[in-house]
Amino acid sequence: MELSPSLLLLLLLPPQLAASEATPEPCELDDEDYRCACNFTDPQPDWSSGIQCMVAVEVEIRAGGHSLDKYLKHADPDSQQYADMIKALRLRRLTVGAARVPARLLFAVLRALGYSRLKELTLEDLEVTGTYPPPPLEATGPALSTLRLRNVSWATGGAWLAELQKWLKPNLKVLSIAQTHPLALSCEQFRTFPTLTTLDLSDNPGLGERGLAAALCPHKFPALQDLGLRNTGMETPNGVCAVLAAAAVQPHRLDLSQNALRATANPGGPRCVWPSTLSSLNLSFAGLEQVPNGLPAKLSVLDLSCNRLIRAPRPDELPQMENLILDGNPFRDLGDPKPQQDTMNSSVPLACVHSLLAIGISGTLALLQGVRGFV
Repeated sequence: MELSPSLLLLLLLPPQLAASEATPEPCELDDEDYRCACNFTDPQPDWSSGIQCMVAVEVEIRAGGHSLDKYLKHADPDSQQYADMIKALRLRRLTVGAARVPARLLFAVLRALGYSRLKELTLEDLEVTGTYPPPPLEATGPALSTLRLRNVSWATGGAWLAELQKWLKPNLKVLSIAQTHPLALSCEQFRTFPTLTTLDLSDNPGLGERGLAAALCPHKFPALQDLGLRNTGMETPNGVCAVLAAAAVQPHRLDLSQNALRATANPGGPRCVWPSTLSSLNLSFAGLEQVPNGLPAKLSVLDLSCNRLIRAPRPDELPQMENLILDGNPFRDLGDPKPQQDTMNSSVPLACVHSLLAIGISGTLALLQGVRGFV
């Protein structure tokens, strides 16, 4: 039986391209047949090398920046006849990156994956072109628990998430959108995410509080527990609080790290009431010289590590909490006129620089605007 063109696209295996013996295989499968990685950087890639990935649980395919426009003719809407073959795949985690993909082809792949047991899908460094195919009457794509998008551009504007959602079964628990364009979503077009517990919008440095208000569509995330806003151009905790209130979003954990935050809210602005569910607030690497005003009245965890605090906060400056993290602040001793300096002549300890590099950081680093000692 010949494989579905949609499945062939998934594995980047156009059958008309023969293997080349002159170049090393671009795909590698580990000894346990668990993980397979392909990097098709050759101008004339040996796509057939990817056949070995069909036995793997975790597959990573990078197309070397190639355009897949010529495979649009393979976007066959009928993959029912291949359902049993696709169901037999061990595939659970798939990463596809570095390609220019027609939207119709992308959704054909999602349709084929609807017969698979795929749980986690990551799309990176993709340019999605053209118009969307007609939406299905009901979701026919995979029952994903996790969807991650990084540096994905959509030619058709802010309706992309609504279109994507139509193909996915409503099982999604984790959604991560980084460096993805546009991020202003068409709220009226997409449905509620009933099971989504984690929404990560980190590493969108141009988002800002106005962009966040456009992305957090009201009443669309009723089960949300974790909201990631690391390196997103936020200005004040109070401004973020106002957006959460307007969107009726009630997270348990909020990450505002790596934003150049101001300690004071806008003069004359109303004091925001934080969600009663919020128990953990991360304000690390935010360039803060003092504890911000208007923090939640009660928290389990407040992370103020790796800021620019030159003295320990007073109890009246802090909310009630069980765990306060202050590591990596350049506290000075009484009588010391200057903050302690490390060997890099920075007001932020060297350990924080190492920590920041270790967690992986966007090249745009809005944080540097507030913590200039890193430069």
